Amino acid sequence: MKKFLSLIGAAAISLSLVACGTAEEPQTEEVPGGEAAQEENIKLVVGASAVPHTEVLEFAAPLLAEKGIDLEIRTFTDYILPNQALNEGELDANYFQTPGYLAMQIEEFGYEFESIGPIHAEPIGVYSKEYSSLDELPDGAKIIMSDSFSDHGRILPIFERAGVIELDVEEGQLAQREHIVSNPKNLDFSTLVEARLLAPSFESGEGDAVVINTNYALEGGVDIEKYGIAFEGQDVLQPNLIVVRSEDVDRPEIHTLFEVLRSEEVVNFILETYNGAVIPWSE
Repeated sequence: MKKFLSLIGAAAISLSLVACGTAEEPQTEEVPGGEAAQEENIKLVVGASAVPHTEVLEFAAPLLAEKGIDLEIRTFTDYILPNQALNEGELDANYFQTPGYLAMQIEEFGYEFESIGPIHAEPIGVYSKEYSSLDELPDGAKIIMSDSFSDHGRILPIFERAGVIELDVEEGQLAQREHIVSNPKNLDFSTLVEARLLAPSFESGEGDAVVINTNYALEGGVDIEKYGIAFEGQDVLQPNLIVVRSEDVDRPEIHTLFEVLRSEEVVNFILETYNGAVIPWSE
């Protein structure tokens, strides 16, 4: 009888433990939205030029996913719309512009933007199918370059460094055509072409030389090594930036994006993919 009562008591205790759940058999039911529910990744929308910016972001996307960020990339074909989209809240950040261009856009449109930091540099190059150096350019040679004033401040010093023109520019001032004080070859600097159309202009044989932004040279399939006759010097390169609205400058996910884009994995991707046409930024 005592043995029977003892068995009944043990069974009751066992049932009680099963009903309440024990450390040996924990309850595993999860409540949607509760503490056990998995947190979703943060979505980050970044606008970029096609080459190399979009390609770099595509490489970085899996690295960001590992850090809880789902990257959506929106590719633009010009330099105006990415800032408009950022200003209107369609983007969380953009990745395509240099400090000089950013400063001019802020001055012209009153954007409240800030740079998170530099990622890489793209030396602007002078390309020609007929001449192998700036010294070989004939008198009156037509030089086609971007209609962007910020680019002129990068382009004209290339010609001055080669000794074919002389500039009179104050420190910190962006060089423009009106700053040319000596032009012995009477070079004709034409600025009527949008940056994105420079590569097609070159391929169609326009001008004696065409000055092309590296991203558009890559995108347009220009043979940089074969046709490039002069480039920006390392000492004057301007980096391409991650830019955000001022109100978002402290967002952690933005800084994670910057850190990933400056990581060793991305640096190696840039070096191996672009063979010096795109240079990872180092400070």
